[in-house]
Amino acid sequence: MRLRILAAATGIAALALAGCAPGTSGPPDWRPKPSFSGEGGAAPGLPQPGIPSTQPPQQSRPSSPSSRRPSKAPKTDPTVVATNLTTPTAIAIMPDGTALVGERTTGRIVRVQPVAGRPVHTVRTLSGLRTTGDGGLLDLALSPNYEQDNLVFAYVTTRRDNRVVAFTLHGPVTPVVTGIPVGRTGNAGRIVFGPAGNLYVGTGDAGRPRLAGDPSSLAGKILRVTDIGRPAPGNPIRSRVWASGFGSVAGLCINPDSGAVFETEQRAGPDPVNLVGAGASYGVPDTAGQYDPPVAVLPSGKDAPGGCAVLGPNLYVTSLTGRALLMTSAQPNTGALGDFATLLPGRYGRLRTVVADDAGALWLTTSNRDGHGSPVRLDERVLHIIPSGGSSSDAA
Repeated sequence: MRLRILAAATGIAALALAGCAPGTSGPPDWRPKPSFSGEGGAAPGLPQPGIPSTQPPQQSRPSSPSSRRPSKAPKTDPTVVATNLTTPTAIAIMPDGTALVGERTTGRIVRVQPVAGRPVHTVRTLSGLRTTGDGGLLDLALSPNYEQDNLVFAYVTTRRDNRVVAFTLHGPVTPVVTGIPVGRTGNAGRIVFGPAGNLYVGTGDAGRPRLAGDPSSLAGKILRVTDIGRPAPGNPIRSRVWASGFGSVAGLCINPDSGAVFETEQRAGPDPVNLVGAGASYGVPDTAGQYDPPVAVLPSGKDAPGGCAVLGPNLYVTSLTGRALLMTSAQPNTGALGDFATLLPGRYGRLRTVVADDAGALWLTTSNRDGHGSPVRLDERVLHIIPSGGSSSDAA
């Protein structure tokens, strides 16, 4: 399958977000979004995902002994649009408003509708994945020209490497970027298309921090490539590397208006939120302070980010440890972030992935069966919510 070359980009726009106006009223109002139709069939040999039950969830035993209270959901919860998934980590929004959700450890991709009670269909399963060390099906992104080429891009782990591949829902899988180092740990990563059509690839350090500082290695980097995997025009060193110094890229998101690139990751110390610039380095390995500082760090007790999304003037970051969604706004000129508000605290347990769609909604996945949470019978779940009326000073 021949991939279509996208138009060349001349660089990222100014790194700025519009800040929230002071005095905005009330906490966010989480409302379900209208229905869309879905399609697809089932994949044999895997537990089948379900739809939200109208009965109270039956709590299962916690996966690890602790005094934590299990995550809870109301008897009828319109924000829960899929249940009983296995390690859902990747989300890509389709043109019709449905979402492709990828399971990290099974390679299965299901199609989820943004309304509760609708069937969840399997549309494809990627094989040949290595799922140890946080590897597997790590992220999905739709081609900017999806309505013409029908291409879906995925970041995956194989036995030989981490790589980016492209495919249609019914066609062959084509390599786009290969040779990203794989390790026993440090394989987590994310992909996202920027407003100019270039693909940003956040790669882990494969458990070897020195690789993050090695300009010849693709590990511990944010790559910026065309949709056929070539260095994007305007990259700082005429290679696929756009920025370096990352350990484990948990979230990668872009403001579609300004082009500001945000990255979140888990560190031994405070977990940073980086406003990523071309040619910059972000502290892995530790080089005695010779790196660009983060634009913010997550609050104590609300760390371990799982993903990030930009929606309007706000940046959203999931917190696995805090079992919450965090929200902040950025200064319009500097990109500096304000204080984080806590949304959905404890309501759904550990939250991993968050993605914004064009209709003003957020899609999230839970991560309660990862050995660190207290799952309920419906886990893992996909959530669809519409935040409105909130600012970074509001807490839900």
